[in-house]
Amino acid sequence: MLGVALGETRTSPLRVLCLGAHADDIEIGCGGSLLRLLRERPGSSVRWVVFSASPERAQEARASAAAFLADAAQTEVIVRDYRESYFPAATSDIKDFFETLKRSEALDLVLSHRREDLHQDHRTVAELTWNTFRDHLVLEYEIPKYEGDLGQPNVFVPLPDGLARRKIELILLHFASQRGRSWFRGETFEAVMRVRAVECNAPEGFAEGLYGRKIRL
Repeated sequence: MLGVALGETRTSPLRVLCLGAHADDIEIGCGGSLLRLLRERPGSSVRWVVFSASPERAQEARASAAAFLADAAQTEVIVRDYRESYFPAATSDIKDFFETLKRSEALDLVLSHRREDLHQDHRTVAELTWNTFRDHLVLEYEIPKYEGDLGQPNVFVPLPDGLARRKIELILLHFASQRGRSWFRGETFEAVMRVRAVECNAPEGFAEGLYGRKIRL
């Protein structure tokens, strides 16, 4: 499988924007990729945005972001309180907020939800991402869920065993409010990474799958 690298060199720092509809979305979808990127790219900066969180969930989101971004040179964590499950009805307000994000410094990478995601909040964020960041590298991540909407990724990030297990550990540690949900298990997160590893022949048996729709070489 052909491998490509982000940035001017394989070690150059990157400026990354992470967008998640809810607390824990970014971690589940691309947490391992971020852990690897920040380990391999010293000096990288990350802006981390969560669009919907209750006060309890906001605390979880901030603590989790701090853990996942521990190796970043510079971070900004933004947690908003748009009404969960009603994003399509609040698209205008959310779009206004996206416009403020657009005015931030130049970005090397935007990580966001998939446009085919069946959760209405995820899909709204995905659509506004493409509407707003039209001249950026956007990679979409996936979230396992009841609807069964996982797709066929075309971008893979192999993960060392230790980083994959660290991702799972941090998610289970920081999101106590979700522990009663049937899908919120380490086995769920491991299973997705195991399948994506098979699809890209990852040497240590773990990978995350992403979706790149427009990439200019």
